[in-house]
Amino acid sequence: MSKEANKNPKVDAMLSKAKNWQAEFDVLREIALGCNLTEDFKWGQPCYTLDNANIVLIHGFKEYCAFLFFKGALLQDPKNILVQQTENVQAARQIRFTNVAQIEKMKSNLKGYIRAAIDVEKAGLNVEFKKTDDFSVPEEFQRQLDETPGLKDAFEALTPGRQRGYLLHFSSAKQSKTRESRIEKCIPMIFDGLGLND
Repeated sequence: MSKEANKNPKVDAMLSKAKNWQAEFDVLREIALGCNLTEDFKWGQPCYTLDNANIVLIHGFKEYCAFLFFKGALLQDPKNILVQQTENVQAARQIRFTNVAQIEKMKSNLKGYIRAAIDVEKAGLNVEFKKTDDFSVPEEFQRQLDETPGLKDAFEALTPGRQRGYLLHFSSAKQSKTRESRIEKCIPMIFDGLGLND
């Protein structure tokens, strides 16, 4: 299938309206399409898939644009260019760019990383995610769990992802007072069975 035939009209529309990184996105798109991936549009971004499995996504930020590899933690990184966005990101890794020349210079390496990501997917490999028990419970929240009737049961009834979301949200506050304030605001949501972003 030609690269042109494989282009998704939703991505065309998004790229035509892009205020930043348009030229960089065009080159990244060409590289991804050159690796026989299907172009899709997910989370408002160009996403490249293999048999409906997400391989790599193109996205832009204020300071840089990037290829985001969904299972980047499983990739070998001989060029030492994969970036973990934050310490809480378990699977995904980025390769960041600030201009077209940088992307052009790395083209063959980028194709190599995409091929490696395709191989990871074809092999059926998956990232081992940390379990909820591996996340620390801030003492302010532990106190609430111990003292508030029904809160522990309500928290344990949440999905593991919702539990992790709350624990990360609470523990990311540097000051105890801020942690307590966040916990107070979230307790009604926990009792309602809701996640942080529901």
